[in-house]
Amino acid sequence: MKNAKNNSTREWEEIRCPKDLVTAKRRIDLLVVHCSATRQQDRYLPPQLIHDHKQRGFSTAGYHYYITRDGRLYALRHVDKAGAHAIGYNAFSIGICYEGGLDSNYRPHDTRTPQQRQMLAQLVWHLRNRYPTAMVVGHRDLSPDRNGDGSITPDEWLKVCPCFDAQIYN
Repeated sequence: MKNAKNNSTREWEEIRCPKDLVTAKRRIDLLVVHCSATRQQDRYLPPQLIHDHKQRGFSTAGYHYYITRDGRLYALRHVDKAGAHAIGYNAFSIGICYEGGLDSNYRPHDTRTPQQRQMLAQLVWHLRNRYPTAMVVGHRDLSPDRNGDGSITPDEWLKVCPCFDAQIYN
């Protein structure tokens, strides 16, 4: 993996500062925000996420970036490779996932810590500077427009991921 400016060969790599990201050599139209759908008190670190995605048949994690509860940012899938995080949108998007998204009773909830909120804001800012025409959306915003009115409403969401309105970053 060479998502940041070093020669690491792991399938994941911590990025100390979002300004150290590399720029994809492919068109990027969307920055898609996800949650890991894990409870707020449960840890779900990059090795486990990668293992689980491989168990589902992926070559590695489907997301490009992952933010843990303590606000650490990890590069997973290289940005030059299409993700495996949003069917029909992977070719021209970057997938960002934060650890959490479920309350202690397994109900969808915005469980982002202050550290995650800060890192997500920094990451999106740096990515939007690299891809100024890219729109930020939540996975739920890519649900089909079932009633054909031109907007995706909560009753049409296939998932509630990422459990908050990611479009606030636009």
